[in-house]
Amino acid sequence: MTQANNPLHGIKLETIVTELVEKYGWEELGSRINIQCFKDNPSVKSSLKFLRKTQWARDKVEYLYLKANKLPLPPPKDDSRRPAPKPQHAVTKKPQAVKAKTSEQTDTPGKPINADIWGNG
Repeated sequence: MTQANNPLHGIKLETIVTELVEKYGWEELGSRINIQCFKDNPSVKSSLKFLRKTQWARDKVEYLYLKANKLPLPPPKDDSRRPAPKPQHAVTKKPQAVKAKTSEQTDTPGKPINADIWGNG
């Protein structure tokens, strides 16, 4: 595989992290890229360990490095970790149950409405 079009070819991850820390500092780096290794007791060593195991975080760090150094940016990756957005359907109301009227609500006490239709009268 050729690396001719890869602007990160030959640049170590340690160099990337070190330069970003020098440029932004840990606090700013942690606010730009929300990962714990930049926020809680940060160090280059712990960051490298995490970034080598976690591709999505490494992608974000590499992207920030490219952007900060005005190097060509890669095309956006399809983030398969995020669930697909749910389609927006028209909201339909559920039909409300019709309650039978009681004798208090009828003209004839003790006899429900439509009792003669159903033969309950």
